[in-house]
Amino acid sequence: MNIAQAMQNRYATKLFAADKKVSDTDFAALKSVLVNAPSSVNVQPWHFIIAQDEAGKNRILKGAEGAYAYNAPKVKTASHVVVFCSKIHIDDDYLYEVLEQEDADGRFAKDPSFKKTYHGVRSMFVDLHRYELKDTQHWMEKQTYLNLGAFLTSAAAMGIDALPMEGFDLKALDQEFGLREQNLAANVVVTLGYRSADDFNASLPKSRLPEEQLFTQA
Repeated sequence: MNIAQAMQNRYATKLFAADKKVSDTDFAALKSVLVNAPSSVNVQPWHFIIAQDEAGKNRILKGAEGAYAYNAPKVKTASHVVVFCSKIHIDDDYLYEVLEQEDADGRFAKDPSFKKTYHGVRSMFVDLHRYELKDTQHWMEKQTYLNLGAFLTSAAAMGIDALPMEGFDLKALDQEFGLREQNLAANVVVTLGYRSADDFNASLPKSRLPEEQLFTQA
């Protein structure tokens, strides 16, 4: 199955088969996608909470109460649940942490002078968002959503069903996992598994706007 076929086959899975689990090997591959997804100037402003047993899912269900209770069954029947979080603020200490990791991984082995140059370039872009555009948190959230896109596409290519959900009490998740004290905020919850035969959404046709409305040939 190629990528185009995978995207045609994927859909927002509303009910998972509770007895079907994503294998450890497949989930390890998806974790690798989370690690290696693209980010602007390699700032990697994300963190992920993973639940694959009842205890972990019950913690995430703290965000699916009250007005958000309609999303609880999607967590309960899923094989794995991933909460995508992004940083709230970015400081110079973190930029140096990223820089030193790059150095340890050999990014500057061929030309050590490039370390200082790249740090300057990255700092310039970060400062642009910190002090001029004043949208640092939004910028980091956008990067986390780039990661989300890579994750959903990879899952589809592997034949794993997924559902991204913003319909959660994200503040409750922040509190449950002490995220704000870690300079993090929850953005979106993704459930993974395999579609149930009882999922009404599985048999509905995919609907997209026509190509002539979506594309402009330059």
